[in-house]
Amino acid sequence: MTALPVITAMGGINAAGRSALHFGFQRLIFDVLDGQRQQQTLASLARLSGGTPDQQLHATLVRSLPDHHQLQGALAGTSAGPLTLEMRNMDLPDPLPTGWQVSALDKRRSRVTLPAGSALRVPHASPRRVSAAGQLPDGFDPGSLYASRHHPRALQMAIFGISDALGMLGLDWQQVAAAVPADQVAVYASNAMSQLDENGLGGVLQAPLQGSRITSKQVPLGLGEMTADFLNAYALHSVGTTGGMLGACATFLYNLEKGVQAIRSGKVRLAVVGTSEAPLVPEVMEGYRAMGALAEDQALAALDHAPEADLRRACRPFSANCGFTMAESAQFAILMDDALALELGADILGAVPDVFIHADGAKKSISAPGVGNYLTLGKAAALTRQLIGERGLREHSFIHAHGTGTPQNRVTESRVLDSTAEAFGIAHWPVVAIKAYLGHSLGSAGGDQLAAALGSFAQGWLPGITTIDHIAEDVHRQRLDLCLQHRQRDDMQASLINSKGFGGNNATAVVLGPDATESMLGQRHGQRAMQQWQQRREQTRLGQQRFHQHCLHDTPAPVYRFNEGVIADEQVQMNDRQIVLAGGVPIALDDDTGLREFQLAD
Repeated sequence: MTALPVITAMGGINAAGRSALHFGFQRLIFDVLDGQRQQQTLASLARLSGGTPDQQLHATLVRSLPDHHQLQGALAGTSAGPLTLEMRNMDLPDPLPTGWQVSALDKRRSRVTLPAGSALRVPHASPRRVSAAGQLPDGFDPGSLYASRHHPRALQMAIFGISDALGMLGLDWQQVAAAVPADQVAVYASNAMSQLDENGLGGVLQAPLQGSRITSKQVPLGLGEMTADFLNAYALHSVGTTGGMLGACATFLYNLEKGVQAIRSGKVRLAVVGTSEAPLVPEVMEGYRAMGALAEDQALAALDHAPEADLRRACRPFSANCGFTMAESAQFAILMDDALALELGADILGAVPDVFIHADGAKKSISAPGVGNYLTLGKAAALTRQLIGERGLREHSFIHAHGTGTPQNRVTESRVLDSTAEAFGIAHWPVVAIKAYLGHSLGSAGGDQLAAALGSFAQGWLPGITTIDHIAEDVHRQRLDLCLQHRQRDDMQASLINSKGFGGNNATAVVLGPDATESMLGQRHGQRAMQQWQQRREQTRLGQQRFHQHCLHDTPAPVYRFNEGVIADEQVQMNDRQIVLAGGVPIALDDDTGLREFQLAD
């Protein structure tokens, strides 16, 4: 019997704050919250940043980058004649370049004459053309919360993100891990851009040009799969299946698909999936700007016929727009098979029955749109109809659009969505696009969308695309209901989360709400099992309530267990049937994947 992957926790950090317990989602729909939830949302943000609650609204979502965030480049040229300068002896290269003439001025300084034609480079700060980004809340520094030891920012965010998810889980992780053999736990996590700041691969490339040395940590910590490695080693202590998929802006959904398939196949019973992306590096942003991908300040101002750009409205999905807005985010979901979730009394936020991934095939250029998204959305809509019925799909599902805020995306994605709606007889398909609030976090974008979808299921609101005042004329919307304002909908049973990645990486996930999920589990396991699960869940919800109070009143305390619980060789017991690590649950070595039918006679 195929297992149903259910979501038992979601956590992370982005421009709206922390994702656990739907705090980040509440920041998106802040204007329609009641007074108590507004105060709780502000309090949770204040605990992250150290500021006062009344400062938090302006210190979150898409906003202006700090003044120091600009590209540090150099002006280059060659000298027409010999060039003489003075420099410290300790700065002289060894050996001296050909043609250099050096004469000592004193014990510490020398006069250096460079020959004609020498290359010259003078440091120069380039003027900033892109000023808006979806940044973590002002004042929040994930590396200050634990012994980060020169970790790249994305890894710092990953430690906070998985800790946030573990807090929402409401169960002690060590007890959860002890309930299943260690090889039935999986971690699939990565990012699209690796770690490109000064503590990662960016530092490796910058160091020689800046006259500094490359450290022993920058290369290993810069690898793209290091997100999963950090979770395994320092937060979860997992020896189970691990890895990280890369799919440009669809990376989160690629990892989600790995976790879903591993659970459905029976290979694992628990999977942690996610991404941590920190691309707000001046060089990275300049690279995307050079592609013509980002919304530049001057172009934004021109859209409004204004002297200055409205940076808080930089991302305008499906409206008159000029490019996307870069963002940073780390998002992690904890999935279990349905039987394990019931057994442990885990909370069930929803389910992910499948994720569909397809390439674009033949392309005019690597950045051009293609047809792969028709396949992912068509299959996702068909599965949704199969699970919740024709009426469920047509009247009780909604789309989380990729919605980047570029002229090309508004046309191509809306056309695919509208065509899918027509094919399945959907008259008015609600569409939301949360990059309007958060910006585009590249590999983590699908995680931002999943966290928001779970918030909509839990709180009954669809977040509006409030950064726009009209829908562009070239948007295909005959059967789409693009939500420009927050809309109360407590009847939603499913969401289709769509990602369109650079290079032709398309993915669409089907996410079922908790009500639909529990109904399905009741059909499979029976009412008695469901009642027993609800009783066990009471303890889980007490744990969640304790974490809720922690989020409101305490300084964040990430889970970071460096050099703890290391298993020595002497603690490994092994024979030809099983392995036991440090007295834990035995790990069977016999294959049970259906390959026995190919066994040759002995």
